[in-house]
Amino acid sequence: MSGICGVLNLGCAPATAEQLTGMMAHLHTRGPEGSAVVCDGPLVLGHTLLATTPEAAAERLPLRHAPSGCLITGDIRIDNREDLLEALGLADGGRPIGDAELVLHAYLRWGEESLARLLGDFAFAIWDAPRRRLLCARDQLGMRQLLYHHQPGSLFACATEAEALLAHRDVPERINEARIADFLEDLEAYDLTSTFYLDILRLPPAHALTVDAGGGMRVWRYWEPQPPTRLTLGSDEAYAEAFLAVFTEAVRARLRAPAGKLGAMLSGGMDSGSVTAVAAGLLEQAGAPPLPTFSATYDTADCAETRAIRMAQTMNHLAPHDIAFEDFGDFADELLRLTQGTGEPFDGHMVMLRAVYLAAHKAGCSVVLDGACGDTTLMADDMVAWRLRRGDIAGAWREAAGLRRFWGPEYPAMQSFIAGARHVIVPEWLRMLRRNITSRTKQHEQDSASMVAPALAARIDMPARRAAHQRHVALRLDGRCIDRRALVTHPYAVVARERYDRVAATLAIEPRDPFLDRRVLDFCLSLPPDQVEWDGWPKIILRRAMAGRLPDGVRWRTGKEHVGWRFDDAMNAHWLAHADAEWPKRVAPFVDEKRLVVAGSSQNDELAVATRMTLGYLYWWMSR
Repeated sequence: MSGICGVLNLGCAPATAEQLTGMMAHLHTRGPEGSAVVCDGPLVLGHTLLATTPEAAAERLPLRHAPSGCLITGDIRIDNREDLLEALGLADGGRPIGDAELVLHAYLRWGEESLARLLGDFAFAIWDAPRRRLLCARDQLGMRQLLYHHQPGSLFACATEAEALLAHRDVPERINEARIADFLEDLEAYDLTSTFYLDILRLPPAHALTVDAGGGMRVWRYWEPQPPTRLTLGSDEAYAEAFLAVFTEAVRARLRAPAGKLGAMLSGGMDSGSVTAVAAGLLEQAGAPPLPTFSATYDTADCAETRAIRMAQTMNHLAPHDIAFEDFGDFADELLRLTQGTGEPFDGHMVMLRAVYLAAHKAGCSVVLDGACGDTTLMADDMVAWRLRRGDIAGAWREAAGLRRFWGPEYPAMQSFIAGARHVIVPEWLRMLRRNITSRTKQHEQDSASMVAPALAARIDMPARRAAHQRHVALRLDGRCIDRRALVTHPYAVVARERYDRVAATLAIEPRDPFLDRRVLDFCLSLPPDQVEWDGWPKIILRRAMAGRLPDGVRWRTGKEHVGWRFDDAMNAHWLAHADAEWPKRVAPFVDEKRLVVAGSSQNDELAVATRMTLGYLYWWMSR
């Protein structure tokens, strides 16, 4: 992970390095190992270095291609390097070629079509000097961020953080109060472009933009998942072996890191456990040192998460590190400082994740593997409905009973069976009509429970905003398997990855998630539905593939209990013990008076604690 920024003077006035001074200062945490700025006419590009691959240590960005005059700066890790080097005739160049240089060569050969050829995580800006045009692009799944500000005819600026853009003297700092309402109402995935500032936008995943020196700008989507060709193999074992081969290559590609800088999150679940198991095995085969792992634990007899972590930590070739909740006081002050400097209010509740990254940072890691998007990559359709559509009533009941077994009493088998049958029997138009009637009925309840100040809700048309959010995140899970492509690139996955990126960046760490490798996504989209979920077991193909690699107590663990809420609650209590009692006044313009009263009271019921926690995150962001 590195920091990047750039300014293009659209009036064609010469750019200067001084234009990036404040912006580069805000990106130092992302790139503490060096920085550089390059000017070319109306353009200036900047880069702050965090060398997270062997090639990055030798590559100096921004980089100029002397024959064409083109420039590139980027936060880039390319996973199909060998294929691209071969296709570009660079395989026997006699010197190491960095990922940014490789991307620039690809652009010079294939132009904008090169973007879809790139596998990996990236955000970059290329100055096409002959065309006097700037190209900015973001990776297909949203692992890297790129934000921009555009004043037609005057200025275009881009950076990997909003605060860096705000450091430019000509970028206004106007709060987007609608986005604050999104935070208070949990509408994080309302869209993939807006930010907490009216004049700063996010470039969505799989999108690129061009802006020329005259000021014309175009934004477009350059890639989307293609309709899959159904994979047909002879047995469950054959599917599991085929998945393991693809998944192993995705993990292997993410092991490129300087010696001693690689670590992995290890929870008690399937996803991080599978990533860790495969990574540790590959490192052991290569004769590398054991893989450092970082786990948030709560050592009580009834903590299923910690029991599963203890089992996972018995895997070979690991060097486990615990972030024990019992030791929270030892790092509470440092964690509070990091949390109070949060990039967005949405990042506030990532307290446990922040504690894990803090431990990894102190252990010397700058790359941390995780499995955060296993849930979206291997999410199934409604399998009860799917089996009923095939006339398999007994199988549908096994799916319903399996959901009860996996998730517990809150998923009664009969209720799941009836819901699946409804998807099959009731026409879509009638279900849509029912949803519309139900949503109108719920509107009053939502207004009553809302934390948003009534005046603000009226200004931004809160009901319309809720409806737009619902449309954006809605999926048709009715057993037809129509929305599998929408599942793997779902907005919830995007905003989650953006949070991971921002939180990791505060500690100079690059997060890597093999479940968002395009090769893994393509493979999973090609699977028959019953290879994704079977008899109520989610991610069944992953469970089968991990046989002999991941302890059975983890492979067949039920439920999703974790200890994250304990870290959130402890952080909130730690802050309140030292906070000024007048803090609610700072957020008052945005918050309903009744909830402010609850937040300021001494109550400790669930509503009061949740309200104080939410408003605390908003307050910290506003007070940076």
